[in-house]
Amino acid sequence: MGAASWLAEELRALGLKVEIDTFSATIPGRGRAQLRNVMAVVPGRSTQTIVVLAHRDSTAGTAGANDNGSGTAALVELARAYGAPTAAPAPAEAGPDHTVVFLSTDGGAYGALGARRFARASSYAPEVVAAISLDAIASAGRPRLEIAGLGSRSPSPVLVATASARLREQIGTSPERASALAQLLDLAFPFSLYEQAPLLGRGIPAITITTGGARPREEGVGSAQLSTTRLGQVGRAAQSLLASLDAGVELARGTEGSWYMGSRLVQGWALRLLLVALLVPFLVAVVDLALRCRRHRVRLGPAVRSLRARVVFWLGVGVLFEIFALAGAFPQGASAPLNPASEAARHWPRLALAGYLVLVGLGWLALRRRLLRSRAVLPEDELAGAVAALLLLGTLSLLVPLVNTYLLLLLLPSLHAWLWLPQLRARPLALRGAVFLAGLAGPIVLLGSFASRFQIGLDTPWYLAASTAVGSISIELVIVFLTWVAAASQLLTIEAGRYRPSPSRRRQP
Repeated sequence: MGAASWLAEELRALGLKVEIDTFSATIPGRGRAQLRNVMAVVPGRSTQTIVVLAHRDSTAGTAGANDNGSGTAALVELARAYGAPTAAPAPAEAGPDHTVVFLSTDGGAYGALGARRFARASSYAPEVVAAISLDAIASAGRPRLEIAGLGSRSPSPVLVATASARLREQIGTSPERASALAQLLDLAFPFSLYEQAPLLGRGIPAITITTGGARPREEGVGSAQLSTTRLGQVGRAAQSLLASLDAGVELARGTEGSWYMGSRLVQGWALRLLLVALLVPFLVAVVDLALRCRRHRVRLGPAVRSLRARVVFWLGVGVLFEIFALAGAFPQGASAPLNPASEAARHWPRLALAGYLVLVGLGWLALRRRLLRSRAVLPEDELAGAVAALLLLGTLSLLVPLVNTYLLLLLLPSLHAWLWLPQLRARPLALRGAVFLAGLAGPIVLLGSFASRFQIGLDTPWYLAASTAVGSISIELVIVFLTWVAAASQLLTIEAGRYRPSPSRRRQP
């Protein structure tokens, strides 16, 4: 609160109108906290608004000089140019064309809570046509643009191109962006530790300028020294960008998923159309396979019952996890990305997890009892089991666009790889195992991305579990994943020779 009061006084001393928005949020591992957003508003000739923001908090235990003292310092210097002159008042014509809001957010290091609050509750939010976030801008590293947003949204290409041009003028080279693969993953599984993400999720065109990576670079004891040269370059680029946006013609509103391949841009609608087109061959093949099974009188009933039991089991695993979370065994807090350096993200609650896994194991034993063999398993039974699993995957892929069409990026490898499994029943186990593993490419690449890009490492499984507990991973994504796991588990048991079709109740022993 002292930092908020100090900043408010600094901005008032510049002759700016200051507003303070006080709100509260639960930070995982730290409890309920009162937070403050500080806004300095410069009225323009238009109610359309440009926002420059920087969070002023830092991760506990770090100096916070770079993340994000550097962004806060740049924010104050940018606001200074819009302060009232000390001599005589300027004529009205000297004001900006757009209303400009200088926003110092709180809770930025713990899930961009202040930016999320602004996007949801501020009266200025509906009029925002562009937002520039400054975060950790004083490292010696090459400047970088963060463009990933919640809801698989991206800033307008005009905003990205203008920011790139202003940075190139100052540093002599274009800023970095996430790689093409990383951008695809961000569309399929929207996630970012920067403040542009919640703004984009609410349809506000926003970018973050940083000198860190996908995870803000911490500055503390033993870390690299701050680069005043880089701070000056990025600050001047931000000032030039703000002037360009204010002087420009009508800025494009809204957001749309986009994919940047070097200097080329693939629009979101084209990428979604491509994903749907890649889905069609699988759907045609699996329907044809099901019809052939019916023509040859291969019974699908036991296979469907077996698959249904697996779906119920895995959804039950998810429900049990939520029960543990509601009981306080797992982290609780605002539904925002966890700070990877926080205790909640790094501390595995071993006792609670052990109890959870014991209950899951008991449920698995109950499922195995239901799937006891009542007769010898024939090749036709294994074929029926694979067809039932593929039909479930096909149904799931048709429902996924209701959640996020880009999620097909993670599902398509399993669809096209596992479609070959019924054709490879007589082939060596090593070949079938390799094909099954190829179908796991989507989740494996996603886990690897979190471990490397966000520097989470071996804590990645728990980080994703804790994110699910606090609600930053949506329940729809969890249901899609668990249903996919149910189908994958049936195919795995078939390939391992452990498949058990579920007989009808009157035939059960």
